[in-house]
Amino acid sequence: MSVAAPSNAASAPQSNTIKDARSRKISRALISVSDKSGINDFAAALSKMGVELISTGGTFKSIRDAGITVTEVSDVTGFPEMMDGRVKTLHPKIHGGLLADRNKDDHVKAMQDHDITPIDLVVINLYPFTETVASGADFAHCIENIDIGGPSMIRSAAKNHAFVAVITDPRDYKAVIEEMKASDGEISHATRLRLAQNAFSRTAAYDAAITAWFADQSGDSNPHSIGFFGTLSQTLRYGENPHQTAALYTTFQNRPGVATASQVQGKELSYNNLNDTDAAFELVAEFDDPAVAIIKHANPCGVACATTLEDAYAKALKCDPVSAFGGIIAVNRPLTAALARQCSTIFTEVIIAPSVEAEALTILSEKKNLRVLTTGDMPKIGERYRTVKTIAGGLLVQDNDFGLITADDLKVVTDREPTAQELQDMLFAFRVAKHVKSNAIVYAKNGATVGIGAGQMSRIDSARIAVIKSEEAAKAAGEDTALVKGSVVASDAFFPFADGLIAAAQAGATAVIQPGGSIRDEDVIAAANDRGLAMVFTGQRHFRH
Repeated sequence: MSVAAPSNAASAPQSNTIKDARSRKISRALISVSDKSGINDFAAALSKMGVELISTGGTFKSIRDAGITVTEVSDVTGFPEMMDGRVKTLHPKIHGGLLADRNKDDHVKAMQDHDITPIDLVVINLYPFTETVASGADFAHCIENIDIGGPSMIRSAAKNHAFVAVITDPRDYKAVIEEMKASDGEISHATRLRLAQNAFSRTAAYDAAITAWFADQSGDSNPHSIGFFGTLSQTLRYGENPHQTAALYTTFQNRPGVATASQVQGKELSYNNLNDTDAAFELVAEFDDPAVAIIKHANPCGVACATTLEDAYAKALKCDPVSAFGGIIAVNRPLTAALARQCSTIFTEVIIAPSVEAEALTILSEKKNLRVLTTGDMPKIGERYRTVKTIAGGLLVQDNDFGLITADDLKVVTDREPTAQELQDMLFAFRVAKHVKSNAIVYAKNGATVGIGAGQMSRIDSARIAVIKSEEAAKAAGEDTALVKGSVVASDAFFPFADGLIAAAQAGATAVIQPGGSIRDEDVIAAANDRGLAMVFTGQRHFRH
């Protein structure tokens, strides 16, 4: 997806009429690839079918050394590669051979007059710019990995797809060779059109990555034009609902998570699975201690930290065992066999972890439909990246919620100071609230959520729902009192009135953490003091919509 200034060309009359949709014989191919996987086999197959090959630099050497007849581009243009390889294919004998409309007499005459031979197939993949950036390379090295000639040839060939086929993905080699073998060396118009679409998508994505990098280097958080791109990873059965189409695209973000995870067992992931699993994994990544999050519809129904994952899971499940049925489980440590046995006791859609012990996988394999994902690592919390949400006619772009609150950031605003345990639980609850849909209220005790209210139009309703959930969880656990008794409560935004805080106090909460900043803060502080609550302000809000 990319966004740029409007163009008058967009209003030009459109026509779906294809004047010349013939298959085209491939007689001459230009090959210049950064990723050389499979290229020698592909070149050999082309050569065997009588296709003349021309190539550049390292690709030329690779093909030549494989014993395949190939001509170097410099022998075609009459100019050597120069300026450290920056200039080699930017020449009329290359681009004329790519762009000529062979149905136009003046184009054909121009080729004849200037000794330009047509090029029927272009095989190009680009300098690894995003990989270079992700490796932490310095500015100069990143600049040198911005490909110029490659995108120019790709776009030329794709524009002239009526006559030229362009391959930008090694995964297309096999299909193209098979088609040529079956059709006496020809490539159909339909295939050329598909390859052209892939080509323009590739250059658009490449430019978007470069644009984003330059914006980052210049410190421009809101550039005049912005682009986002992804590579198709998986076509999904449907979207949030069966009548909606959907797909998963991966971006160049080097961030461990569900989009790049390895699925080690289970049936195909759905749109909702992916969305919920992302929410779960990002939540457990907030914590250094062993942590477990159980997610349902992108909201946590139980989160806990403990000395072991097994204890954390038991505490998280206790918060809302009913909602946990059919949920997503995320952990921030290797999944153990003991935890796998615990997870197997209820129906679970997905489990995601940085890794899974072999014995744990054996246990989970009994649940054939359970999806098990491994990420290899945990995402870095506090790392900044851009998020995108579509609205009708536009995009909302912002930083991710990278804010982290520590004890040093807190301001005690009540007469009573929080105890050490209350302080620890408040920081825990506030981090969980960051991942709960607004309005969010989170009760926590001893490193575990004991009541969660999410996504309500009024904050007091979230507070009340959290208490109701806590009472139901207590009954399920065979306890007489709601789990929120003696807990702390976190609010993702300020209490606009004292009623939300009063409801929390009536439920049994002893301490409150909230951003503060309401015009009625003094009323809320007074209500806390009247009830003996400790309250701290963070100065940071965590709305999540």
